[in-house]
Amino acid sequence: MYQKNYEELAKVVAEKAIIIPVAEHRKPDGSMDVEKNLKTWNKALERFEVIRLWPEGKTPNYDDRAPLQPEPSIVFVPAQGEKRADGTIIVACGGGFLTRTGCEGFNVAEYFARKGFNCAILTYRLQPYGRKDALDDMQRAIRLIRSKKAELGVSEKVICMGFSAGGMLSGNAATHFDNGNKNSDDPIERESSRPDGIVMGYGAFCFAGLPGGFFVDPFANQIRNPFFADKEELLYYSPEVNITRETPPFFIWQTNSDDPRNSFTMGQALTAMGIPFEMHLFPEGVHGLALADGNNDLGMDVPQVRKWAELCTDWLVKYL
Repeated sequence: MYQKNYEELAKVVAEKAIIIPVAEHRKPDGSMDVEKNLKTWNKALERFEVIRLWPEGKTPNYDDRAPLQPEPSIVFVPAQGEKRADGTIIVACGGGFLTRTGCEGFNVAEYFARKGFNCAILTYRLQPYGRKDALDDMQRAIRLIRSKKAELGVSEKVICMGFSAGGMLSGNAATHFDNGNKNSDDPIERESSRPDGIVMGYGAFCFAGLPGGFFVDPFANQIRNPFFADKEELLYYSPEVNITRETPPFFIWQTNSDDPRNSFTMGQALTAMGIPFEMHLFPEGVHGLALADGNNDLGMDVPQVRKWAELCTDWLVKYL
């Protein structure tokens, strides 16, 4: 059943069905064309066998406030060819928690499935839902894959791979998790939500530990940041100040245009706790490159940056 998901995914990528050129991201008045973006993602989802994270109508805190946002789900895509590992990569696209950057979801999943890894494309909640809702979706996806490991033909190992906002979300999953509720009536909730590793691709993810970076003055009581309601929330969702000895390993990459101090800050925090990590910073390229192979909203092919995926493949084998 799920093999058909890969076959359809290959078509979506070949057709560039999920690519929206950056010139078309905004309306004539300059505002983000959220409706076009979400409709493009939703149309692509219709082509797949989708697994809802919760039974229909049972998603916590889900209602009709955002009609273009379906209930959170994953599209499971089995490894192709010679399987490199038995675990699963959850792929979380970016989009500033407002839209969905399709190339960071569908294209990335197709690449790693073709390289021999099981993948799951996550559709998590965006604004006007909050960061907690998005994190609930990621945690539930981790639990769901583990609870369905026999059906999916996978092991319990899960790695979260995110880009931009999806990278922030993956970092949050690495620093906020539990072992599951063994007494729950829901077998999915009995599973641990701790990922086995994190791939964090570019963007602003060190909000508390990087003074002045991306909207933040950590010494002010008020914050000027579109992602958080208050300082308490900022601290909770800043992974660099929530790392413990239980935090899983990281693979971090970004281009220098995104301010490499984000990566340095994360690396320093991980080092302090003795958490293994691999880091790659590229002097060329800009935000939103995904695989940097030209099949992105920017239409940019940057061979040097493209190497991140090859490097990540070797890292994934080690932890999946």
